[in-house]
Amino acid sequence: MELDFKVLSMMDLRSSPGEILDKVCDQGEAYIIERNGQQKACLVPISLFFPDIPKSRLIQDFNALRESGENPTLRFSDNKELEVFLKNEIANSEVTLKIVLPHRYPNAAPRVYASPIRADSPHRWQDGALCIFGTMTNWNPGKHDLVSALNLSRNWLANYSEWCETSKWPAQKEAPNEQ
Repeated sequence: MELDFKVLSMMDLRSSPGEILDKVCDQGEAYIIERNGQQKACLVPISLFFPDIPKSRLIQDFNALRESGENPTLRFSDNKELEVFLKNEIANSEVTLKIVLPHRYPNAAPRVYASPIRADSPHRWQDGALCIFGTMTNWNPGKHDLVSALNLSRNWLANYSEWCETSKWPAQKEAPNEQ
């Protein structure tokens, strides 16, 4: 996205912040904010940083997470992928799940990573992502969302915990209908 920056004084920003934000959001305008003759900050459309994901889908998924009582933290990767972090408790230790929403999500399945876990953990892809979308539960963008990816990941963590105790991965059960 090519941006044509306009200079905006701090006084002008103070006098009509809503109007300026609307121009940035709706029209894609970008501003360099000056205060006392010095450039201090930029106002740019958020789409410059967000991955190629429909805003309506992000709102829907994050509302579903909040309704489930989740409180994720978010970060953008260097590849402009949205990373969603959630803390989990297994076997008296804290494990963080990182759900990566790739460009084209939900048409592209998210990747999920758990940390810390043992390096020799089974049922993971070569890059370390959890194998949660398999023959019993394939990613379906019309049916699955962040909550279902989180539920599948927590099921993986329960299996991982059992594997750590017994050295056997539990047999896969058919996925419940709500996932």
